[in-house]
Amino acid sequence: MTRSAEVLGELMSITAALRRLSRRRTAEAVARPRLPEAQRELLFVVANQPGIGIAAAAQALDLAGNSVSTLVNQLVEAGLLHRDPDPADRRAARLTLTAKAHERIAAWRAARAALLGQALDRATPADQDAIANALPALKRVLEQVRRDVAEPPGRDA
Repeated sequence: MTRSAEVLGELMSITAALRRLSRRRTAEAVARPRLPEAQRELLFVVANQPGIGIAAAAQALDLAGNSVSTLVNQLVEAGLLHRDPDPADRRAARLTLTAKAHERIAAWRAARAALLGQALDRATPADQDAIANALPALKRVLEQVRRDVAEPPGRDA
């Protein structure tokens, strides 16, 4: 097995376990009803980029636009998302969180910080530095994968 295959396997295993554990524990601490992961992820995208459009949100989530439109409709109906016309293009929509969504996001973030943040705070300074130093490289790998998916190798332009 190549080094990159070993690293990849370990990376995927660790990140999946962290996400699973975080998702389970934070869901227990947050108001009911529990939201599907895709809806939660969309709320976090909108929280980080208020006013984002549906197409940009779809790109951020690596989902099809119609899938995000469905999620938007569900979240609007649940009272968690506002969909307002874009002043520059009345056919497009701008997404913002409702007060109810802001409360849920704050609760999720607090629960996640209590769980994962405290564990990271107890890590050795060397481990904290190693994790922080790995983040830019992981972001570059993510962007490369996104480019590869958008333009698969060997595809004629």
